[in-house]
Amino acid sequence: MTEKSELPVLLIVEDDVGLQRQLKWAYEGYQVVIAGNRAEAVDLLRLHEPRVVTLDLGLPPDPDGTSEGFATLSEILALKPDTKVIVASGHGARESALKAIALGAYDFYKKPVDIDELGLIVARAFRLWQIEDENRTLEARGGGGATVLGSIISTSPEMARVARTIERVASADVSVMLLGASGTGKELLARSVHDLSPRKGGEFVAINCAAIPENLLEAELFGYERGAFTGAVKTTPGKIEQAQGGTLFLDEVGDIPLPLQVKLLRFLQERVIERIGGRAPINVDTRIVCATHQNLDEMISAGSFRDDLYYRLAEIVVHIPSLADRSGDAVLLARHFVNRYAREMNPKVQGLAPDAAEAIDAYAWPGNVRELENRVKRAVIMADGKLIGAVDLDLPTVRQSAGDAVPINLRAAREVADRRAIHQALTRTEYNISSAAKLLGISRPTLYDLMKQYQLGS
Repeated sequence: MTEKSELPVLLIVEDDVGLQRQLKWAYEGYQVVIAGNRAEAVDLLRLHEPRVVTLDLGLPPDPDGTSEGFATLSEILALKPDTKVIVASGHGARESALKAIALGAYDFYKKPVDIDELGLIVARAFRLWQIEDENRTLEARGGGGATVLGSIISTSPEMARVARTIERVASADVSVMLLGASGTGKELLARSVHDLSPRKGGEFVAINCAAIPENLLEAELFGYERGAFTGAVKTTPGKIEQAQGGTLFLDEVGDIPLPLQVKLLRFLQERVIERIGGRAPINVDTRIVCATHQNLDEMISAGSFRDDLYYRLAEIVVHIPSLADRSGDAVLLARHFVNRYAREMNPKVQGLAPDAAEAIDAYAWPGNVRELENRVKRAVIMADGKLIGAVDLDLPTVRQSAGDAVPINLRAAREVADRRAIHQALTRTEYNISSAAKLLGISRPTLYDLMKQYQLGS
């Protein structure tokens, strides 16, 4: 019998409680989730990412009309363009059907509901989604240029060397340390270690140690027993335990506080953990892959990272090159991202203009692949023409870059430096003003004033 969590998710958006019950139990082979209004539908869409949605157009606060239903349809497709939405209505069926299809709905059926007929439409929608997803996977692997390790797009010898190292160490049951700047694809490489290893049948469990507050990180890693602390209403296994038989990926391992480093070291030595509030030892067989952008040698010298823990984690060290050090990969990846996001968000976009390719190749990419992807995605969404230009990517042309290199006076040089620093900080923090100001070492009001002065909007 298939576990419920493994079943494809079908979201039913319907405000009639009786029909909700009827539809919920009408579909075997799916995990059915129910929403009664637009807000619930969007929340469940974000939570479950259903492949197929059935949507009643007559939703509150307009149950006798279609306005709220069409607004829900538009929001679903804006968030998840590949979702197959099957629209239902008893109001002006022909006009509603034409409008729904024009907005991007997969199919339309008229109320009252015929369960068997709707079931066939739903099954066909799931099958089409699967076919399209397989095509997307094939295109992602082969359509954007050469790939290494099956998922990482690259033609550079620098990444080829990394790929060969990953392939060699994956089969050996040793801890792997991935060192590289933020945005270089460390988690993708960690997944490759798992997928190429004898543990590929187990779980790949990832945790970002920098994203979890220090007082919660121990509970996330080691789990806790019911009643161990206020709010511990049930026994909860930690990430280490969840990775039993598989791979545990510790991202930003340099952010683990010293007291917790001691407990992690003990686990690595004995392969036994105890949950918070527990006394029973739990044996865990998992492989550790970790990553950080920090200089751990300097942290060890400063006393903020244990050297004995480092040697346990870094049996094999792999250095990941920054995008600027990967010959030709920036343009290759940009074209891949343009094709991907144009297909999803703006089909009229057909590629990169020559000035964009030149600008991409000349830019330093301090935010690495993540920055490149974000810039391309934003450019595709906002593009009016068929080709993405340097201006769409908010990059200086090669000619502008050469001019910037020789400023006419000190004021101009300062302005160039300020613009570049502010732009890089905003990009790295995804335009979070507070984080960008902290990164720059200035106050938020000062950053706002500089952004206004240099016309650097979000």
